[in-house]
Amino acid sequence: MRLIAVDVGNTSTAVGLWSGGRVSRVSHVDGDRAAAFAAAEALLALGADGVAYVSVVPRADAAWRRFAKSQGVPFICVDHELFGAASGLSLDYPHPETIGADRLADAAAAVDRYGAPVIVCDFGTAFTAAAITADLTWRGGVIAPGFPLMRDYLYERTAQLPRMKLGGRCPKIGRSTEEAMRFGALVGYRGMVREIVSTLARNFKTDFRLVATGGFAKWVLRDSGMPFVIDQTLTLHGAGLLAAKGEW
Repeated sequence: MRLIAVDVGNTSTAVGLWSGGRVSRVSHVDGDRAAAFAAAEALLALGADGVAYVSVVPRADAAWRRFAKSQGVPFICVDHELFGAASGLSLDYPHPETIGADRLADAAAAVDRYGAPVIVCDFGTAFTAAAITADLTWRGGVIAPGFPLMRDYLYERTAQLPRMKLGGRCPKIGRSTEEAMRFGALVGYRGMVREIVSTLARNFKTDFRLVATGGFAKWVLRDSGMPFVIDQTLTLHGAGLLAAKGEW
């Protein structure tokens, strides 16, 4: 089975070709829906059985549904019901309908690729983490401000601090305003991540495998010493995996 996997995030949209458990031909489009549709259409021309869709932006859903209909292919939207039917995992969560589709796709993909117990973290506009225990149960998770929100808040809420540029290594200490901000943001952010995953390990008395995805994962985790596996196609793989195993 070949599927067009789509991940609509708050900042960008990722589109890739899912086939046989592998994701290829990935495009990342920032804010331009027409360009994202064009990327998906180009992949559909290669032959695909449907669109496997993950979104945290509800206002985009109808447009993508219309796109799939216009292309004459099924539109398979990841939600808690599809997750329950296709993932092989159970949800120990009071209101599973409130779980973000990206978090469900990440969890399914992380267990498929790396096994359980696992903590999967998504370093996007928001930071999310989910814990899946050895009995293949999604236990819940964490939502915190992502790195872009931290950076933008400093810029928007102060009179003299600039908008920090992303990228580059963390300095030993800040010797300019920019370096001081980068040090504070990176070291502080890593500290938040380290405390979150260590607290989850203590709470569940489990040595979790750590898996990361999202646009800021590689930069934030570089030189951090935390034993994360970084998998940048995790969400797209989860979307394709769940859609392929579901009934539609």
